[in-house]
Amino acid sequence: MTTRRTFVKLAAACGLSSAAAPLHAAGSLNIGVGTYSYHGLSVDDMIVQLNALRIREIEMSRVEFMLLSHPQDELFRATKTRLDQAGIRCVSYYAATFKTAQDIDDAVRFAKLLGASNITGDAAEDILKQLDQRLTQERLTFGLHNHFFPYKFAYESPEDVLNALSGLSKTMGATADTGHFASCGYDPADAIRKLAPRLRLVHLKDVQAKGGEVNVLLGNGIAKIPEVMQELHRQNFSGLVAVEYEKEGDVNQDMAQEVKFARKLA
Repeated sequence: MTTRRTFVKLAAACGLSSAAAPLHAAGSLNIGVGTYSYHGLSVDDMIVQLNALRIREIEMSRVEFMLLSHPQDELFRATKTRLDQAGIRCVSYYAATFKTAQDIDDAVRFAKLLGASNITGDAAEDILKQLDQRLTQERLTFGLHNHFFPYKFAYESPEDVLNALSGLSKTMGATADTGHFASCGYDPADAIRKLAPRLRLVHLKDVQAKGGEVNVLLGNGIAKIPEVMQELHRQNFSGLVAVEYEKEGDVNQDMAQEVKFARKLA
């Protein structure tokens, strides 16, 4: 199963410093970025854009880092060095789909190489149990990711996620994607409310319409982003709210608008 669309290499565009907004303040939501947003840039050019927006925390969700790409340890070591130099912390590693015990071994190692304390992905019930045991031992957490695909996916609704987590330890939580909930026909704000006891991380995303995956700027689609942010405030959510924008081509100006919008609601 392909969890992301194929990414295309594009040239970086700079000059976004004027779009920078105030950093995370006490009492506000923690706005970061899901790095799949910059899948068309090199890691170095992505870091330029993150610094221009004064992003200090990310989830590493680029395709070349996912389990399906069979990445090597050196990629993670080199990237951690670059992130450290830029003052950017990777708080979560998006591994995508787990199928084997080897996948668990690899994801734990990759997360630690990045300095991440959380892993996001999906897996069948038996693998989730193995993940629970292993990640509890490793003192890492897990976020089960809901997703929209044209075909039925195992975890589309908040109930799907909660049922999968039932009986597992508090190590196992949810990474809630607002755009995918909306694409699948669920109310994202209601989903965030239902997932509150297990919520680890949020992918803040807006989509054009139910049944599709066309991303639009935050606030311009059906994902009820203001209501989602209100619910996160109600919960006093302290985890990462990662802006994620799935679009081909140059997204630098769009991402500046996305982050600015999210910070206004934070």
